[in-house]
Amino acid sequence: MTIQHDDTLASPDLAETTDDTADTGVDAPAAAKKSRPRSAKTTRSNILRAAKKIFSKDGYEGARVDKISKAAKSYDSLIYYYFGSKEKLFVEVLEASYRDIFEAEKKLQLDMDDPIGSLKKIIEFPFRYYLANPEIIVLLGNENLQKGKHISKSKTADQYARPAIGILKEVIQRGAEAGVFRDDVDCENLYMAMTSLGYFYVSNRYTFSAFLNTDLMDQKNIDTWAGYISDLLLKSVLKQA
Repeated sequence: MTIQHDDTLASPDLAETTDDTADTGVDAPAAAKKSRPRSAKTTRSNILRAAKKIFSKDGYEGARVDKISKAAKSYDSLIYYYFGSKEKLFVEVLEASYRDIFEAEKKLQLDMDDPIGSLKKIIEFPFRYYLANPEIIVLLGNENLQKGKHISKSKTADQYARPAIGILKEVIQRGAEAGVFRDDVDCENLYMAMTSLGYFYVSNRYTFSAFLNTDLMDQKNIDTWAGYISDLLLKSVLKQA
């Protein structure tokens, strides 16, 4: 059975695979019943994890629904059943990626009585997170090539940076009260600067390793860059004597 549609399904018992057009032969309710021992939450999590891997490897256009379901050890029909379409799945992958970053950042151990040390930790965090999770670089790079047309449809994307910027503002405020930071620091620009410097290093690690005739993934180079960006941005907010 061939189904004509616009990348969404009106009913969860319709299922498609390659390029969202081929029938799987498995209806979603039946597949959902088979997945119940794992629970719907586990099934969704497995699909999201597999989708993140495939999207970061093949990009949005190259990530086929059947490849995602195979990687998740699931069914194509369940992807449509739980997410509605390939695009909606991709949006959720992007949202989950942002959420993971900010959840990890909230776990930073910060000493508010040491605003300088705390700020250094915050500044270095995005860089070290990207190093540990390079797939986020590919996902965001692909979405920017698409001019953000998928993430713009998210209803929650603009919420994920608020807690991180809130923590940054608190540290800056404590430093200003202690007389070490300026009281006119633009925390949104500071946040953009620290994420950009970390992102650029990781996204361009291969080309710059060649240009500079060095291995940017060598631990010594990594630590040197982390120290450089933290010192650079710290100087930009320090109160002048």
